Amino acid sequence: MAACAAFMLFAAVFPADAAPAGVKTGKETGVRKRIALVIDDFGNGMSGTKEMMALPVKFTVAVMPFMPTSKADAEEAHRLGHDVIVHMPMEPVRGKKEWLGPGAITTDLDDSEIRRRVEAAIDHIPHAIGMNNHMGSKATADERVMRIVLTVCKERGLIFLDSRTTEHSVIPKLAAEIGVPYAVNNVFLDNSYKPAYIAKQVNVLVRQLQSRSDCVVIGHVGPPGLYTSKVLRSSLPELQQTADFVKLPDIVRGLPAFPDGLRL
Repeated sequence: MAACAAFMLFAAVFPADAAPAGVKTGKETGVRKRIALVIDDFGNGMSGTKEMMALPVKFTVAVMPFMPTSKADAEEAHRLGHDVIVHMPMEPVRGKKEWLGPGAITTDLDDSEIRRRVEAAIDHIPHAIGMNNHMGSKATADERVMRIVLTVCKERGLIFLDSRTTEHSVIPKLAAEIGVPYAVNNVFLDNSYKPAYIAKQVNVLVRQLQSRSDCVVIGHVGPPGLYTSKVLRSSLPELQQTADFVKLPDIVRGLPAFPDGLRL
């Protein structure tokens, strides 16, 4: 019933014969908007994994390291033509330590151990072209910690996506200083595991596209995975009237904005 309500909401948000309200199509403007879709939390055989992989657009698969299906999910994503990044567990301001997963970066680690964990995570995920943070509202605000993380990314030739779980993130500043290509998340789709909320967040994405040419949007497998994949699939035809779904490296640059739908 909840899923049906979400799709009814989509019908209201995206009429079948029109682009989203207030957004001109690429045909009308001559300029195509661009969406970089990132799906987090692959690597543990989570709900929605198969459905997300089957989405008919290219997206970025963020894989947690050292999990039961980490390597298999990365290999399958690569086979399907999706980009793969390391979904690096990092310490939040609030939350249980067990939510982080193995090999997490915490602010009590010394410099050498942070470096070792980042290098090990990169080595564990085949085909990785970048990294983003899993949780991390505390770690990504810590300049010492993130300088080490981003330095390793620079050495390995990786891009970095700031998932932007805190407005105090030092990633844009340090990435620019160190010379790491980076992007910043603009919208979280599924901070709440409810179809109606996910549908609302797609409408937030539509509004974001009114004022920017590029938008990074993050969803998840796991508890919201089946809902998020269904809502995305339902909305793709209308979104594609206005925007192209592109790979994350295509729009890597600094986009300093705090995302809607915060997920710590």
